[in-house]
Amino acid sequence: MSSADSKTIKIMPCLDMQNGRVVKGVQFVDIRDAGDPVECCAAYCEAGADEIALLDITATVEGRATMLEVVKRVAPVATIPFSVGGGISDVSVAASVLDAGADRITVSSAAFRNPQVVKDMVQEFGSERVTVAVDAAENKALPSGYEVFIDGGRTATGKDAIEWIKTIDGFGAGTILPTSKTKDGVKSGYDLPLIQKTAAVTGAQVIASGGAGTMQHFKEAVEAGASILLAASVFHFKTIQIPELKQYLRDEGISVSM
Repeated sequence: MSSADSKTIKIMPCLDMQNGRVVKGVQFVDIRDAGDPVECCAAYCEAGADEIALLDITATVEGRATMLEVVKRVAPVATIPFSVGGGISDVSVAASVLDAGADRITVSSAAFRNPQVVKDMVQEFGSERVTVAVDAAENKALPSGYEVFIDGGRTATGKDAIEWIKTIDGFGAGTILPTSKTKDGVKSGYDLPLIQKTAAVTGAQVIASGGAGTMQHFKEAVEAGASILLAASVFHFKTIQIPELKQYLRDEGISVSM
C-alpha cells in the first residue's frame, strides 16, 4: 500500500457549526444538533484526534464573517491544531480567525469567486496554514465528471472540480479538502474517484471528506490518496471511536499516531 507507507495519516473530526452549536446534516441539509463546540473539541482532543475542523456552515450564505467568539472559546481547550472555515472572505478576516486562536483557515466560496484570495493568504500566512475546500457533485457533462458547488453546496458553478483543484494547487495552498456533496452524511463511503483524481493533480495534502460510515471506508480513503481523514456523524454519534479506528488502521499497515 504505497500511498500509506511514507506518511502518517491524521484523523480529523469536523464540527459543523450553526448558531454557535455543533450540528450535522445529510447532503448539506436535514440538520440536527450534536452538542457544544467547546465540549466536543475537548472530548476529541482527549480521544486522540490529530486535528479538528470547525466549519461555520451558514456564514457564507448569510453573508457574515465566521464565528470568532466560538474560536476564542475553543482555542484554550484545543491541545491539537484546529482549522476554521466558513465566511472567511479575505486576508483580514483570515487574520482575525488566526489571531483568535485557530491554527489554520479554510476558504471555499470566496476562493472560487476571487482566486487571488488564495494567493494572498498563502503569501501572508504560509501554505501550511491555508486549506482550500472544494464542494463537488457528480456531473457527467464535465471532463472529470465532477462540478464545483459553492455557498455551502447550494450553488452550482458549471466549473470542472478537478480543473479548479489544479488551479488551487498552482497557488500553493498546503491542503485541499474535496467534499462530495453526493456522499455527505450518507455513510456509504467516501467518494474514492474524487479523492484519487484530486491526489493525482496536487502535491498538497488531501483531506477525505463526506461519507464515512465504517472503519473500512477510512482505509479506502488512504488507499485512494488521502492523508487526512475527516468525518463528523460517525464520531459525533459514537458509531466509531477514534482509538479503535486508529488501532484498526495500524493493523491494516497504515501509519497513525497513537
